[in-house]
Amino acid sequence: MAEESNSDLGQDAIEVERLRKAEEFIEQEEGAANRLSGWAGTIVTAIAVAMSLFHLYAAYEIVPTQELRYTHVAFVLLLSFLLFPAAERFRNRIRWFDVIAGLTCVGILIYAIAGGDDFTDRATLPTRTDVILGVIFIVLLVEATRRTIGPIVPIIALLFIGYALAGPYLPPPWNHRGYGFDALVGHLFITLEGIFGIPVDVSATLIVLFTIFGAFLQQSGAGKFFIDFSMTLMGRSPNAAGRTVVLSSFLLGGPSGSGVATTVTIGAVAYPMMKRAGFEKNAAGGLLAAGGLGAIISPPVLGAAAFLIAEFLKISYLDVIWMATIPTILYYLSLFFMVELDGRRYGVRGEPYVSEHSLKELTRRYGFHFVSLVSIVVFMVWGYSPTTAVLYATGMTMLMSYLTRETALTPKKLVRALADGSLQSLTAATTCATAGIIVGVVTLTGLGLKFSSIVIDYAGGSLLMTAIYTALIVWVIGLAVPVTASYIICAVIAAPAMIKLGVPDVAAHMFIFYYAVLSEVSPPTALSPFAAAAITGGDPYKTTLQAWKYTLPAFLVPFVFVLDPQGLGLLLKLSAGGSWVDIVLITLKSLVGLAALACAAQGWALRRTTILERALLTLAGLFLVFPSLLEALMETATGRDISYTAGIGVVLFVIVLLKQRYQPELRVQTTGQ
Repeated sequence: MAEESNSDLGQDAIEVERLRKAEEFIEQEEGAANRLSGWAGTIVTAIAVAMSLFHLYAAYEIVPTQELRYTHVAFVLLLSFLLFPAAERFRNRIRWFDVIAGLTCVGILIYAIAGGDDFTDRATLPTRTDVILGVIFIVLLVEATRRTIGPIVPIIALLFIGYALAGPYLPPPWNHRGYGFDALVGHLFITLEGIFGIPVDVSATLIVLFTIFGAFLQQSGAGKFFIDFSMTLMGRSPNAAGRTVVLSSFLLGGPSGSGVATTVTIGAVAYPMMKRAGFEKNAAGGLLAAGGLGAIISPPVLGAAAFLIAEFLKISYLDVIWMATIPTILYYLSLFFMVELDGRRYGVRGEPYVSEHSLKELTRRYGFHFVSLVSIVVFMVWGYSPTTAVLYATGMTMLMSYLTRETALTPKKLVRALADGSLQSLTAATTCATAGIIVGVVTLTGLGLKFSSIVIDYAGGSLLMTAIYTALIVWVIGLAVPVTASYIICAVIAAPAMIKLGVPDVAAHMFIFYYAVLSEVSPPTALSPFAAAAITGGDPYKTTLQAWKYTLPAFLVPFVFVLDPQGLGLLLKLSAGGSWVDIVLITLKSLVGLAALACAAQGWALRRTTILERALLTLAGLFLVFPSLLEALMETATGRDISYTAGIGVVLFVIVLLKQRYQPELRVQTTGQ
């Protein structure tokens, strides 16, 4: 008995260590913040609560654009310097230079607000004081961003500043007329087209409000309910563990918007069940990471970059939600299908989950969390703006929490929710502010048009090659910077290339968004798979490869947006002369094609596939997912009008399934010596 007890204690210690490592990956995504207590913790919490209250007030009462952006950035930089240390050795204490840096940022922005219209009118001819304060502010902003998300984005921003200054000395086609130091600082610091441009506007009006909404949901127990609901609903199915991960990822990821946090939250609860069911640890980690990735592409919150899509395209956020709906459904259905194949492949054993409450009782007591989850979309459908919708949804979440004692937002929970709402937005906010430097330089120098011309020239005018080059550019940039920064950079330098070749702007921006998201599962910054591997005890790189396999749809579906004339149907947009029938057909073709590709990737359909069967399944999937592209290629090769590639895909898929259903599996007989 003593040995058994010691074994259990040892196992518990291992689990605690794994969770600690997983939490470190969350810190890499959200920043390694100080853990403050005493008066320091109280002061920071008070500032964070004040920031949330200010933004909730600004969502209710109109605040002038300039004042809103400046005040938002002042709060963000003050908290960033207080919470994120300059170096590891300074952690968990506020240093005097942190206070000075934060207060300096606040003082400079008070100067800007007090200057009013006179200050903004001096953008082209700033005073010496304006330039000095602007330089100090840019330096402090770059440092705050380095502290929160690492050095890569600040370095890129400084390189762009260097590009703006060195324009006349660069070789064609990269050269431009160049800008003096005063003019550049005036453009980046004083106008609303640089640091305080579109990215900061989105951060101040949408991102922070949605993080506040997510914090209210979390503090009211919505996350726990979504996981309990998934486990109870799927608990008696043969593949309960895998199905639970997929469903809970969808429910929890929607309001979360964070891939790593969703992976760790679900993994801590679901992995023990997956292990007992028979899942191989790298495959289990890959599934957890793939489910977490879905959080960034799932309505109603998506990732922070989704809010920027609405602002760049000048469309409503509701439109972005609708555009993300079918790709999200395809993603999770494909993930669900792969889980079922895994169940057969690993011989997963069903293990009934014993819940404290029945599904009916659980839904009756805590089902109001579903209302909170969809309320944002309902309010926007009724005609409210996104800011008003999320404000009302946050209020509804707070009021509905009092329906049960366990979920009630007590004063302590309410303060925690308000503080967390602001603190969780800091990394995205500093990224947006520093990305404003990049956007400002691109618009000032015309780099976006130059870059698009270069990409098109390299691609020989081919839309397919341009899309591939763009995907590679977004992917490579995403390896080093967060999703938000990757999207912003590529939206201004890479999207114009596809748009110039006739791709609708909504398709081009959604294409870039999805490939920016894929950085979450790509080494060396594959935070979600690495966090999942820390939980499962698997190999980080093998887990990443498994995650790549599971996220196959996220790699392929964006190409349908830009290469298939009917691809806009997946974004719920009608192409020229199209109808809703086209939307249904392209969705069904994509779904069946992704199922075929999933079988090929897993090496399993009704049973283990042969090399020939995998090849046929791959062809079937490509014929179904990219019918228009393959039709064009075949017409070029044969000189004939071909319009039946989707039918070929269906036939190939059916042939493989019938072959596996009726032909006995070949077994290799071995004889002993």
